[in-house]
Amino acid sequence: MTDTNQKKLGSTLWGIADQLRGAMDADDFRDYMLSFLFLRYLSDNYETAAKKELGKDYPKIPADDRSVPLATWYKNNRKDIPTFEKQMRRKTHYVIQPPHLWNSIASMARTQNAELLNTLQAGFKYIQDESFESTFDGLFSEIDLASPKLGRTYSDRNAKLCTIIQKIAEGLNDFSTNIDALGDAYEYLIGQFAAGSGKKAGEFYTPQQISDILSTIVTLDSQEPKTGPKKRLESVLDFACGSGSLLLNVRKRMGPQGIGKIHGQEKNITTYNLARMNMLLHGVKDTEFEIFHGDTLTNEWDMLRELNPAKKPSFDAIVANPPFSYRWEPTDAMGDDVRFKNHGLAPKSAADFAFLLHGFHFLKDEGVMAIILPHGVLFRGGAEERIRTKLLKDGHIDTVIGLPANLFYSTGIPVCILVLKKCKKPDDVLFINAAEHFVKGKRQNQLTDEHIAKIIATYQFRKEEPRYSRRVEMDEIKKNDYNLNISRYISTAISESEIDLTAIHAELVEIENTILTTTKKHNKFLKELGLSLLPSS
Repeated sequence: MTDTNQKKLGSTLWGIADQLRGAMDADDFRDYMLSFLFLRYLSDNYETAAKKELGKDYPKIPADDRSVPLATWYKNNRKDIPTFEKQMRRKTHYVIQPPHLWNSIASMARTQNAELLNTLQAGFKYIQDESFESTFDGLFSEIDLASPKLGRTYSDRNAKLCTIIQKIAEGLNDFSTNIDALGDAYEYLIGQFAAGSGKKAGEFYTPQQISDILSTIVTLDSQEPKTGPKKRLESVLDFACGSGSLLLNVRKRMGPQGIGKIHGQEKNITTYNLARMNMLLHGVKDTEFEIFHGDTLTNEWDMLRELNPAKKPSFDAIVANPPFSYRWEPTDAMGDDVRFKNHGLAPKSAADFAFLLHGFHFLKDEGVMAIILPHGVLFRGGAEERIRTKLLKDGHIDTVIGLPANLFYSTGIPVCILVLKKCKKPDDVLFINAAEHFVKGKRQNQLTDEHIAKIIATYQFRKEEPRYSRRVEMDEIKKNDYNLNISRYISTAISESEIDLTAIHAELVEIENTILTTTKKHNKFLKELGLSLLPSS
C-alpha cells in the first residue's frame, strides 16, 4: 500500500471515529476503535494461517457468499477441531473461534443482530483468557462493552456497537489491509486521538517527529562504518513506553533482522494494552517483544531486579519519554538502590533524574541512551545539580539538544534531549540549539524533515555552527558550575556589523549635496510663482 493510501485509510477511519463518538471522550472512544481494528488484524492473520494449515480442505466460498470459510470447516469437521486448534496455538500462539472472527462480527453488525454485544464480549474474553499465552493475559481488560457511555440499555449499546463496527468494516473494505497498512492506521489513529486528549496525551503518545530523532540517534552507531553489515541491536528498552511507538520506530530503522528483543514498561493499564496491540499490529511476534505492566521508579519488574552483576540485564539502546517533572515518593531504602546510590535521589518534586538514572543503570557499556526531559534538568540546583555534576564528571553526558516549545499535545514547555553513553570518546559535550528551528502550527509547532535531518547530521558528525551548535570542553562547563543551560554556551544574539566611518561620512556628504541642489531647483520654481523661498543650509 502506498503512503498516500495508508494516510487515506487512517483519515477514513478517523473520520468514522470523529463522526460516531458523539459526546464520548476521545480517550474512551479510542479504546473501542483501536480494539476493533486489532480484532480485524488478529482475524485476518488467523484466517491466513488457518488456510495454510488446512490446505485443500479449507472451504472455498463463492464471492457473493458472505459465509465465513472457517465456520463452514468447523461445522463439517467437529472431531478435528481440537487437533486443529492445538496446531494453531503452536503456530500463531492464539485461537479465534469462528463466531468471534471479524467477518462474523461485521456480518452481525450489518444485520443489527441483537446478540452482537454478547458475542463480542465472549470473543474478547476467550481470546485473552483461553486463547493467548500468558504474555497476553488481560489484553482487552479495559474494554467495557457494558459501559453506559455506549448507551443506557443493552439494546442501545448493542445498536451503537453495530453502527461503529459496520462503519469500520465499510471503511476497511476500500483498502488493502495488510499488516503494514493496519499498523500505520493504528499509529495514525493514536496520534489523532492524542490531539484531542490534551494533557492525557502525554501518557501514551510521543509525537512522531520527536520519536524519529530519538530512534535515529540510538541506531546511528549500528550503521557505522558505512561499508559492511550493520551492527545488530540485540536489546532495546523503553521504560515508559506508552503506546510503544518509540520502540517500533527503533525496530523499523533496524529492520526485523537487525534487532533482537524489544522491551517496554508501562504503568497505565490501558496504555499497556495499547502497546501490546500496537506491537502485534506491526507484525512483531510475541516472542520478539516483552511489555511489562508496572511502576518504573519502584522497579517492580523482576527481570530488572537482578542483583548479581553477571546476570543483570543490560541494553544496547534505551529510549524514553517519561512524564515531565513527575512527583514521586522515594523511600529511605532507595538511597541504597543500585540505580541511585552512586548519584543520589532526585527530589520529590521532579522525578526526571530518577527516570534517567533508572535507564542509565541498565545501559550497556557501548550502548546509547536518548531521553526527553524538561529544560529544568539542565540548570536546576540542589539534588539535581549534584546528579548532573556527577554524570558530567564521569563523562556520561554526550549531547544536549534543545527543542522548540509546544511540540507536545500534553504541554507547551520547551524540552531537551539528553544523549548519554557510559564510554563516550570525545572529552566534550555537544550542544545543539534547535529551539528556533520549527514551523508554527495551529495547535502544535512542527519539525520538518529538514529540521530533523539537520539535528541528526549535527549530532552524528559533531558539527559546529554559529548560533546552532558547539562542542564545549569540560573545563568550560566546570567554570559554569556544571550548569548545562544551552544559552550559556551558544549565543543566539546576532552580532552588529562594524561601522565604516569613512564610508558613512562620504554618504552623508553626498546626501547634503543632493539636498542643496534640490533646494536651489525648488526655490527657482517658487520665485517664478512669487512664493516664499525655502531656507538654504
